[in-house]
Amino acid sequence: MRPPLLLLLLFFSLLPRADGRGELRAFVVAHSHMDVGWVYTVQESMHAYAANVYTSVVEELMKGKQRKFIAVEQEFFRLWWDAVATDMHKQQVHQLLQEGRLEFVIGGQVMHDEAVTLIDDQILQLTEGHGFLYETFGIRPQFSWHVDPFGASATTPTLFAMAGFNAHLISRIDYDLKADMQKNKKLQFVWQGSPSLSERQEIFTHVMDQYSYCTPSQIPFSNRSGFYWNGIAVFPDPPKDGVYPNMSLPVTDTNIHLYAQTMVANIKERAAWFRTSDVLWPWGCDKQFFNASVQYSNMDLLLDYINKHSDEFGVTVQYATVGDYFQAVYNRNLTWEIRDSQDFLPYSTEPFQAWTGFYTSRSTLKGIARRASSLLYAGESFFTQYVRKHPASSICKCRALRQLQSLRWAVSEVQHHDGITGTESPKVKDMYMNNLMYGMFNVKKLMASIIMDMNNAKKNGEVYSSIHINDSGIPGAPDVDQYVVVYNPLAWNITTFVAVSVSHLEMSVYDELGHSVPAQVQSSAESHSTYDLYILVEISGLSYRKYNVKPLNGKQRAFTGRSVKYKRKDITRADQQNRQLLPVVNNCYQVLLDQNTNLMHSITERETNQTVQLTQEFLEYHVNGDVMKGPISDNYLFAPNASAVPVSKAVGLEVVSGNLMTEIRQYFYSNVTSQDYIYAAYTRMYTVPEGYDGKLLCHRIEQEYSVGPLELNREAVLRTSTNLNTRQLLYTDSNGYQIQKRPFKAYVNNTVARNYYPMVQTAYIEDDTTRLMLLAERAHGVSSQGNGQVEVMLHRRLWNNLQWDLNYNLTLNDSSVVRPVIWLILGTKSVTDILYRTSGLALEHRPVVMFGALSDKPKLPGQLQQNSVHSSPVTVPPNLHLQSLSIPGWRYSSNHAEQVHSIRMGKQKEGDADFSRVLLRIRHLYEVGEDPVLSQPVMVNLKSLLKGLGSVVVVEERSLTGTWDVNTLKRWKWKTARYPSKGFSNSTETSENCTVTVHPKEIRTFFVYFQGQ
Repeated sequence: MRPPLLLLLLFFSLLPRADGRGELRAFVVAHSHMDVGWVYTVQESMHAYAANVYTSVVEELMKGKQRKFIAVEQEFFRLWWDAVATDMHKQQVHQLLQEGRLEFVIGGQVMHDEAVTLIDDQILQLTEGHGFLYETFGIRPQFSWHVDPFGASATTPTLFAMAGFNAHLISRIDYDLKADMQKNKKLQFVWQGSPSLSERQEIFTHVMDQYSYCTPSQIPFSNRSGFYWNGIAVFPDPPKDGVYPNMSLPVTDTNIHLYAQTMVANIKERAAWFRTSDVLWPWGCDKQFFNASVQYSNMDLLLDYINKHSDEFGVTVQYATVGDYFQAVYNRNLTWEIRDSQDFLPYSTEPFQAWTGFYTSRSTLKGIARRASSLLYAGESFFTQYVRKHPASSICKCRALRQLQSLRWAVSEVQHHDGITGTESPKVKDMYMNNLMYGMFNVKKLMASIIMDMNNAKKNGEVYSSIHINDSGIPGAPDVDQYVVVYNPLAWNITTFVAVSVSHLEMSVYDELGHSVPAQVQSSAESHSTYDLYILVEISGLSYRKYNVKPLNGKQRAFTGRSVKYKRKDITRADQQNRQLLPVVNNCYQVLLDQNTNLMHSITERETNQTVQLTQEFLEYHVNGDVMKGPISDNYLFAPNASAVPVSKAVGLEVVSGNLMTEIRQYFYSNVTSQDYIYAAYTRMYTVPEGYDGKLLCHRIEQEYSVGPLELNREAVLRTSTNLNTRQLLYTDSNGYQIQKRPFKAYVNNTVARNYYPMVQTAYIEDDTTRLMLLAERAHGVSSQGNGQVEVMLHRRLWNNLQWDLNYNLTLNDSSVVRPVIWLILGTKSVTDILYRTSGLALEHRPVVMFGALSDKPKLPGQLQQNSVHSSPVTVPPNLHLQSLSIPGWRYSSNHAEQVHSIRMGKQKEGDADFSRVLLRIRHLYEVGEDPVLSQPVMVNLKSLLKGLGSVVVVEERSLTGTWDVNTLKRWKWKTARYPSKGFSNSTETSENCTVTVHPKEIRTFFVYFQGQ
C-alpha cells in the first residue's frame, strides 16, 4: 500500500438521490489490509497487530449477530490458526463461516502482484490457500478483493474465473482513466480477459472508486481521522495501556448526528458513480481491526442511528461481506458492458507518478524468486514420479512433502504485491530471500536423496558418496569419477547445453553407456582459476541422465574454445566509413561485429537470408533524488529527468570459439583508459552436431549481462536498435500467459515512464515480415522509445529525501551486481511463433544439475541406468505444457457433500498427508488462430500420458485450484448485450475414458489416482 503524495481534500455535499433507483443501500465491508511483508517482516507484523486482528475480530463477531468481516491473506490467517487460535476460537470461526458473517475473499496465501508475477506462481499461491481453506472448513472463496496491486493484469481475472469466482474487484488503475470511468458510471463491466476463452471464462469486475479501499478519514468536526476508532498499529510492541495514536473520537450523543451526516454524504457521493443503488463502503485500511471491540461498538451505534433516520437520510446501511454486495448487484439483473482482453497497465497516480519502476526494482530478488519457482516445479514432478514408482522407498515421504511445502510457502509468499515487486524495506527483502533459500536448499536435498535412493547407493558400497546441487561446479578430487546428473523438468524431449565449472582444461564426458558426449571447455569469463564445461544433453520429458566427467585420459577429449582478444575501441571516435566486420556464424544466424566499435552490427537469419541491422548499447537514466527539485524515482516510481545517456566510451571484445559454441564477450568501460569495466555482455551461439535435434538451440542467441554496482540515482537499460520499421509498436507478455499490444502513447507529462510496461517472460518488436523476440528469466520493465527500438531496464539504484520513503526505509539503495539472462530470437513471424513458446519455457525451466562422486566403479555401464526415471518419459505435444504434476498432500474428500459432512461432524482426517492423489494441470500454449497447426485443439489420453507412473484408474476434472468438481461448478452468468440471459455458466466438457480435448489457452486441472493405492 502506498498513499498518493497529495491527499485529496474531500468535500462532502449532500447530493440528490441517484437517478430514481430508490433508497440507497450501503454495504459496510469491515476489513484489514495486511501486507505479507512490505515495511515489516511477517513475524514483526504478527507480533504487533496481525494476530490481534483475528483474535479480536472473532471474539467481537460472536457478540453481535449483525456484525461481519472479510479475511483475505491466508499466510497471516494460517499462522494465527496454527499458533495462536484457541480451540474456542477455532469453533467460533467454523460457526461464523457457516453463518456467512466471516467471509474469506481471494483465499490465496497473499494478494499477489499482477504486473511482474508468472502465471504458474499466481496459481501456486492461490492453490496453497484454497487447499488449506477447503481442507479445514470445506469452503471455497468466490470473490476477489485485489485492492492494492499496482495496476491490473488481464490474466488475473481469467485465473479467478477458472478458480470458480463469481466476481472480481480491483482498485489501482490510471488516475485519469478512473476519473473518466467514474464520471460515466463505467466502473463495472464483464471482463473477457482471454481472447481465446472469451465468454467461457469472463468475470464481472468492479473497479473501486477514487476513495479506494480505505474509509475516507477526514471528518469536519474533528482534526483526528474518523471511523478508525482503534487508531494506528504500533511497532514493535502493542502499547501496554491499549491507547494507540490517532484514535477517532468515540461516537457519543453529541456527535452521532455529525458522524452520520459525514458517512451519508460520502455514500451519496459514491452512489452517483455507479449504476445501481447498492453502494460498497469499505470500512478499514492497512493494519486495522487489531482492537475490533472499539471498532464495532462505535460503528454499531452509528449504523443503528442512520437506519432509524433512513427517511431523513435517504440511505440504509448494513454490515456486509463482499459476497453480499455482489449478490445484491447480480440480483438487479442489469445488462453490463463487455471489456476485452486489454489490461490496466501501466498505472499512474498523478502526472509525474508512473508506477513503472517496480517492474525492475530489486532485480536479484526477482531472479531468485523465479529460480525458486522453477526448482519447485522440477522437485514436484521428480518427487511425484518417485512416489509412484518406488512405493517401498527408504525416504520418509512425510518429511519429503514438508521439504516441498517449505518452498511452496516461500514462493507463494514472495508473490505478494510488495514482495517480488521490490517495493519492500531491506529487512523484508532479506526475509523473502532467506525463506526462498531455505526452501530451495530443502528441495535440492530432497532431489539428491531421491537419486541416491534410486541408484541403490547404500547397497553398492556407497556409490554416491555425495550428491549436491550448487553453483560452484565439480569439486576437484582428481582420482574420483565425477558424475553430473541432469533432470529435465519439461514434458518435452530437450536438447540443450548445461554449463559446469571445472578445474581442468582437458576433460572427457561419457554417458551412462560409456559413449562419448559432445562437450566444450573454455576459460571462464568470470574466474581466472576455473574453466566452463558445456555438455550437450539430450533428455526425454521428465527424465534424468547421468554424465561421467573425467580428466582427459587421451581418447575422447572435449572440444576446446579458443580465445581471441581484440583491442579496446573508442566508440566516440569510430570510423563510420571503413567498417571492418567480423562474422560469428552458426547454422541459423550470422552475427556481424563492427571492429571499429566492438559492437554488434547486424544479424542475418540464414534460412531466409534476411538481414537486420542491430546494435546494442547500455544506457542510464539519471533521476532526481531531491523532492524540492521535482519528481523523484523510488522503489515504485520511475521519473527520468531526461533521455537516457550512453554509459561507456570504450568497448573491449573477446571472442571464444569452438566446435559447439562461440561466446562473444563485450566489456563496456567509461573511457579508453579505465581499469575496470562497468557493464559486460556475454553472447552465446551454438552449433549442434549431426544427429541431434538442434532446432531450438540453433535459433536462439543467448545473452547474459553483468550490470552494477551502479552509481546513485541511475537506472540502467539495454537498448537494442534495429532497422525494422516497427512504428514504435511493442508487444509484451501478460504474466507469461498471453500477449498484450503496447502502442507508444504521447502524454503531456512523463511520456518516457508511462510507456514502460512489465515484461515477465516475453517482449517483441516486428515489421511486416520480421520479428525480434526477447525472452527473459526474470521480470523487467521494457519500452520502445523509438522506431525499431526495444529497451529493457536491467537494474536501478536510488536514494531520495522524501520523508515517507525515509520513514519506512523504502529508498532503493541497491548496490548489487545483477546478472540477468535474455535470449534473442530473430525470424519470420511464423517461425518465431513456433519457437518462442517452447523457448520461453526452456529458459524458465532449464535442467536441474546435480553433482555426484562415484568412488566405487559400477560393474556394468548399464547398472546406472536400470532405475533411471529415463525409462518412462512423460511427453506432451509442442503446443501443450505440463503446467503441474505434483502430490499436494491434501486430505480433503473430492466429494463436496462428504467433505462438508466430515467437517461438521468434526471428523476431518488428521495424521498423514494423502499421497495417492496426484494433481495434474495441462495448458494449451496458443491462442485461437495464432498458428494454422499449433492453435488446433489437442486430444490427450491421460492414461497413456502417465503410463510410466502406473496404471491410471480414476481421473476427476477439477477447477483451477482443485477445490471444485467441474461438473458441479456453476458460476454466475452476468447479462451482457451479447448474452442477454442471466444464469449460471458451466465450465467445460469433461473427460470420457481419460481422453480430454484441450482447446487454445485452456488450463485443465485433474486429480489422478493410480492402481494399487
